[in-house]
Amino acid sequence: MRRWFKHAAPGAVAGASLAGVVALAFALPATAAPRDCAELKAEIEAKIQAQGVVAYTLEVVPVAEVKDPAMVVGSCANGTQRIIYQKNDT
Repeated sequence: MRRWFKHAAPGAVAGASLAGVVALAFALPATAAPRDCAELKAEIEAKIQAQGVVAYTLEVVPVAEVKDPAMVVGSCANGTQRIIYQKNDT
């Protein structure tokens, strides 16, 4: 695994870390209590920042406004809202 980090493009490590954050978000049990969107967004934001990502956008949107399911990193408000992640250019 360390060899991969040596030869990876600069953004690849951050992308791999984000994939871990996304996997963690979906690993929560479906029967969990409804999450407050602001609270969940803050938790996800802290995890992204801990990975050193600085240029990104997190946004809470209604399910109907999600255009790319791959951008979804969280669900809140009884499944009626999604938190989407977008990496910005630096």
